[in-house]
Amino acid sequence: MKTDAAMSARARILGALRGNRPAGAHPLPDLPDFPLDDGGDRRGHFLAALKSMGGKVFDGRPDEVLAARFPDAKQIASTVPEVAGNRDLAAVAHPRDLADIDVTVTRALFAIAETGTVALPDAVLGVNAVAYLAQHLVVLVDPADILPTVQDAYRRPEMAAHAYLAFHTGPSATADIEGVLIHGAQGVRSLTVVLAGR
Repeated sequence: MKTDAAMSARARILGALRGNRPAGAHPLPDLPDFPLDDGGDRRGHFLAALKSMGGKVFDGRPDEVLAARFPDAKQIASTVPEVAGNRDLAAVAHPRDLADIDVTVTRALFAIAETGTVALPDAVLGVNAVAYLAQHLVVLVDPADILPTVQDAYRRPEMAAHAYLAFHTGPSATADIEGVLIHGAQGVRSLTVVLAGR
């Protein structure tokens, strides 16, 4: 919960920004179009990009994929009807309470073939931290919702309709100067995509 001092500091900063905004119209530049040459196989391009970023992909029933991939998972948070979780996200008082989640299962609003990215909005996640504090993230993607490029994603009306929309491209990863790659250093250790229609 924010204190009065923190809220007043926020109000002061935002007020100063609004008060110093230059007068006049300042339209955004036109969004360029960089068509994707996917050879007529957008799904295949998405899967190749996803795998190159460390993601895994599976076909099949989401509950069966979850059971096979993470048989030892004890705490499962699910935002989709296809998988029954055992953590009630509506009862979460503080995001930090999700630190013990083994697997989060959610559905992407859309995916991007160019980069192998899945888009997760606030309305789907419920508690945004559930996509970051879990050990593993399982995302359902409808193949019909795979867009060609990032530019196509920014043209979608959902980009302005949500207060929060995160792009996830593979699991969390970091590498040192010698190129030793470690997954899960700052976030989920694995990103699994299940191709499942709505």
